[in-house]
Amino acid sequence: MKKRPYIISGPCSAETKEQLLKTAKQLVKHGSIDCLRAGIWKPRTRPNFFEGIGETGLQWLKETGDAVNLPVTTEVANTRHVELALKNNIDILWIGARTVANPFSVQEIANALKGIDIPVMVKNPVNPDLQLWVGAIERIFQAGINNIKAIHRGFSSFEKSAYRNTPKWEIPIELMRIFPEIPIICDPSHIGGNRNMIKAIAQKALDLEMDGLMIESHFNPDEAWSDSKQQITPKKLQQILSKLVVREPEVNDKTLKSKLDILRKKIDGLDEEMINLLSNRMNIVEEIGNHKKENEITILQADRWKKIINDRNNTAREAGVSEEFIQRILKVIHKESINIQTNILNKKKNE
Repeated sequence: MKKRPYIISGPCSAETKEQLLKTAKQLVKHGSIDCLRAGIWKPRTRPNFFEGIGETGLQWLKETGDAVNLPVTTEVANTRHVELALKNNIDILWIGARTVANPFSVQEIANALKGIDIPVMVKNPVNPDLQLWVGAIERIFQAGINNIKAIHRGFSSFEKSAYRNTPKWEIPIELMRIFPEIPIICDPSHIGGNRNMIKAIAQKALDLEMDGLMIESHFNPDEAWSDSKQQITPKKLQQILSKLVVREPEVNDKTLKSKLDILRKKIDGLDEEMINLLSNRMNIVEEIGNHKKENEITILQADRWKKIINDRNNTAREAGVSEEFIQRILKVIHKESINIQTNILNKKKNE
């Protein structure tokens, strides 16, 4: 039996008691969700924007959850938030991206949670720093919280992108490897920043074996007090969920499994060949570095690098390989080559 993804939904912000209840009732009417969310405090980048309804909204949120028989979750950013959330019997807490970026704040929250049995979800930090994310999870775990989930909401970037927060899928994938026991929830709303992108991002997350989705919904998204462009109606949410394909992580068919095993063994062999080729390439890089040191030649020759990119792009095109993909690989290899030659040039003669 396929595992249904864990679904968290609700408005970006709690605005009024009526707004929460109307949205929650529509969520229940139009489909099955597992948890009701709403922001009570909204950390905004700049002042003079709506920063959340505050403590009053906690009671609204809990009463709404009870009315529709759903657990509720909200973001906490400091110890005072934790105290008030616990006082109002909020079922699940989450720590936001801005807070996760500050280990001091995470530790204060962890200290406030010691001895308390409550589920905690940890969003990735604003910047693409895996170790900050890992560290935040470890701090919450060391506080005695065993029910932890991670939330992937994308990363801020100066690069021009179609996304509000670039997904950088390789980072949550690496988190899965480090913490295989911790479920990962994807937040398509914050990754896309646009309601039209939610379905594609959600499907990608499920295809990468993520365990659930957090999608912002509002009974009237265009009139929402915060992040209106990325919210959808409960009815639209159900339409999206009904079209998502939940695939099996394991292969049960013996014939298919045998074919996949053969193909995977081929990949293993090719990976070994690539590593050996890269080792040989770096040995040559060292030789070049020694010649440059002896002859006082600069590490980087811009014309040579430009020629490499052009030549390899042509080779990639003829081989039917994405030029963008090859350029990404070449940039990583070039960076390592520069590091190797820099160490050689900086090495003293007697060392």
